[in-house]
Amino acid sequence: MGELDDRVSLERPERAVLQVRITGAWALADGIPPAEPVVRELESSSGPERLRFDAGAVSAWDSSLVTYVHSLAAFAAARGVAVDTSALPQGARKLVELALAVKPRAVAESVEDDALTARVGRVALRAWTTLGDALSFVGELAMAMLALVRGKARFRRVDLLHAFETSGVAALGIVALINFLIGAVLAFVGAIQLQQFGAAVFVANLVAIGVARELGALMTGIVMAGRTGASFAAVLGTMRVGEEVDALETMGLRPVEFLVLPRVIATALMLPALVAYADLMGLLGGLFVGTTLLDVGTTEYVRQTQSALALRHVVIGLGKGAAFGVVVAATGCYYGSRCGRSAGAVGEATTKAVVMSIVLVVVVDALFTVLLHVVGL
Repeated sequence: MGELDDRVSLERPERAVLQVRITGAWALADGIPPAEPVVRELESSSGPERLRFDAGAVSAWDSSLVTYVHSLAAFAAARGVAVDTSALPQGARKLVELALAVKPRAVAESVEDDALTARVGRVALRAWTTLGDALSFVGELAMAMLALVRGKARFRRVDLLHAFETSGVAALGIVALINFLIGAVLAFVGAIQLQQFGAAVFVANLVAIGVARELGALMTGIVMAGRTGASFAAVLGTMRVGEEVDALETMGLRPVEFLVLPRVIATALMLPALVAYADLMGLLGGLFVGTTLLDVGTTEYVRQTQSALALRHVVIGLGKGAAFGVVVAATGCYYGSRCGRSAGAVGEATTKAVVMSIVLVVVVDALFTVLLHVVGL
């Protein structure tokens, strides 16, 4: 049927067989012959039922031969034409067979031009799936808590102590700085208005109630979401990528019980202590502004704080801290345990954990505020 170039020629030894004779040396530097002549024969009205490759006269070859044969074999197979590669060099034949055995990956269609309703629907379906998975995780955590109460929870004490350090002592510096500044800012902003009425001393009331009841717990929860929640997500995500979580399951240990439970317990117990520390730092920040900028005496400011700061305000703040601790630790562990299998997935899980932890902390704080208003506290 004629030469295609100096290395490829087509023959029809039988009416139903198209034979591609391959000769000479094949190297990438020499290029790859065009496949169009063979494709035209396969698409012709008298197209063959079998495509045969004869490479008995090939003196040398590299990946260019494999690429050429594979492209033609894949095209023929797609049209239902049988492919015979038995006459290829053994190495080339195995590579072609391996390439043909792997199905091409489907390319996701672009959704940029989809209708708004379709995009909203996909987001809603993903959110619904995530909600179901999150509820399943909460159920597993509840079962682990029940096992702890019954004395049957299995985790290492060293992990619990390390979680105490991570979510407690190691966070003292940033908690102190943030809450001291929050107390100072709150006092300064309140003083601007109160000084107009000659009531600058009541800045102590504003700072005491605002920090103890609301801002101390809220700011500490947000700080811990960005610090401890991200840490938990990164640690568990890395363990999942390294298949350590799978190893625990193989040994008969529950990952939620072994990895998540100690972190949740430690954070829930340490957050109230951090909130109490944050309240003290916030009050000191207000005291600093009151005594330096407002010309309020230290003794007078402290007495005004004592008269305004009822025990219930402190207890409410500490209760919020415990709730925020559970939310932060559980959210970080959830996204870490649901992490993908790549390094990029760890970063994505950490980001999601921080964002969702902050959102949930604010939501829980709002629910506390509404509930306490209803019950009159």
